Amino acid sequence: MIASDLRSGVERLGVMIAESSVIVPFTGAGISTECGIPDFRSPGGLWTRNRPIPFADFVASSDARDEAWRRRFAMEPAFAAARPGRGHRALASLYKADKIPAIVTQNIDNLHQVSGFAADHVVELHGNTTYARCIGCGQAYDLPWVRQRFDAAGTAPDCMICAEPVKTATISFGQAMPEDAMRRAAELAQQCDLFLAIGSSLVVWPAAGFPLMARNSGAKLVIINNEPTEQDDIADLVIRHDIGETLGPFVGN
Repeated sequence: MIASDLRSGVERLGVMIAESSVIVPFTGAGISTECGIPDFRSPGGLWTRNRPIPFADFVASSDARDEAWRRRFAMEPAFAAARPGRGHRALASLYKADKIPAIVTQNIDNLHQVSGFAADHVVELHGNTTYARCIGCGQAYDLPWVRQRFDAAGTAPDCMICAEPVKTATISFGQAMPEDAMRRAAELAQQCDLFLAIGSSLVVWPAAGFPLMARNSGAKLVIINNEPTEQDDIADLVIRHDIGETLGPFVGN
């Protein structure tokens, strides 16, 4: 059912939240745009300005690695200034009320953790851009360490332990999805009674399969997104309005 207007959609969503005991949110880039972080696919999004750098290119080419880090450093002011929006805060309120056991996200901005979710309860399907990892041994590095070495040498640094390339702790095109995160997301989707798909275009697979998995496991499905998605026809409620305005009423005091 597509909500005819924002008010009726919010009222129906409120009833569904009240009637549910286990809610699992699944968030995409749309929840963070009001925080100053641009999305990827929409007009003016990051991918309309820069072609994504596939993982294979990052591994094979020092030039690709340098460009990847230049892009990340260029985005640092936006990431550093971003604070949780109304959508993040509303979900954190439901989490603190024990309605949400954990959250599944395609986002890499760390804003769910900042909003109040314990890090262990944020299932990051596409990783996290607020720190870096060696692609060989997995050693973690903070971004100032990377920036200092990049600026000093003019090239992306390698791992201090195994000498393999260091990359933001995100999942790039062609890189294997994190097995533990995918497993946890599947378990959450199958165990909830209300699944909230928020700010996701639902076109990136296999992540886009989780709303369908939840629906097939008996959960109610709500999709909140400005634009239509391919899964709107299976949803119990579709709200095509601004995410902050839609979820703002659920921000706790």
